[in-house]
Formats: sequence, C-alpha cells, structure tokens
Amino acid sequence: QVTLVESGGGLVQAGGSLRLSCAASGGTFSSYAMGWFRQAPGKEREFVAAISWRGGFIYHPDSVKGRFTISRDNAKNTVALQMNSLKADDTAVYYCAARSGVLTTTPSEYNYWGQGTQVTVSS
Repeated sequence: QVTLVESGGGLVQAGGSLRLSCAASGGTFSSYAMGWFRQAPGKEREFVAAISWRGGFIYHPDSVKGRFTISRDNAKNTVALQMNSLKADDTAVYYCAARSGVLTTTPSEYNYWGQGTQVTVSS
C-alpha cells in the first residue's frame, strides 16, 4: 500500500510559479510510474504529467508543455511538479498518483492517489 501526500499548492497571480511536491510512503517508490492530474470544478480529471520509474521517460500534454515540468527523486521518495507561467485556466485541485508498470495518461490506470492540493491562479 502506497500513501501519497501532496503539498505546495496555494494562490498565485497569473504568470507566477508554484512547485508542487508529493511524498510517498509504503511500497517501493522507485518501482512506480508517477503522474500528476488536476480537476477543476465541474470538469473531468485531466492528465498533467507523468514520469517513468527511473525518470527516463517524461510526458506532458500540449496544454502544459513548456510550462510544467515533472521530476522525481527516488532517494527521497518524492515527485515534484514545477509550474511556471501559470494561467487562470490552471486553477484546479492537483493530485499525484502512482502505478505499477509503465507511465500512462489514463487516471483509471493508476492504483494510488493523494488527497490533492488546491492551486488557484488569479487573473
């Protein structure tokens, strides 16, 4: 069983930056692919970033490419999401997730989820 705890959310002005962090406990962190997702009110959960278990493969959708960067530190059991040039449309609850196997963009294929952290971007 893997427990994930996100932190780093908050209120930021458009154009600003935030760094989200997700700390994992239980399980073998270095064997999990990790992902970040977000969900705005009234919308479906949206894929934001994913990273393979060793960090060799990273994927960001076009909506955040060039602005968001996922990274991981297997020695510290953490995964981070650096978010730059934030826009009002980035406002959402951000979740980290873990799965055994290769990285994927599909939320239902992730086995473990954190409780989420709110990111609010004011325009």
